[in-house]
Amino acid sequence: MYIAIPLNSNDFKNAKISKIADAKVWAIIEFDEGVIKSIKEAPTWQESGVDWLDFVVLENKYENIMDFLNEGITVLVRRQGQESIDEIIEAFKFKELDEAGF
Repeated sequence: MYIAIPLNSNDFKNAKISKIADAKVWAIIEFDEGVIKSIKEAPTWQESGVDWLDFVVLENKYENIMDFLNEGITVLVRRQGQESIDEIIEAFKFKELDEAGF
């Protein structure tokens, strides 16, 4: 499965999640059986280079999610304290991310 996260930097080790409008890069994470298989960068989620994004994780619940929903992508929102890729993926594993709602 593939997970997309907007980031403030392409230095994945130190990058933090950002708002869509402020994203410098998108991390496209291949996740399988509880393990990160690969992380690559993309200029936008639409240019991810994968056939299908399963999830997108956003910085807050006030982001515009309609484009993701129209594409059939499940939208999740991080909780306070979940800022790095590692923290977000750890939260994803244990279902500690919130679903975006209206």
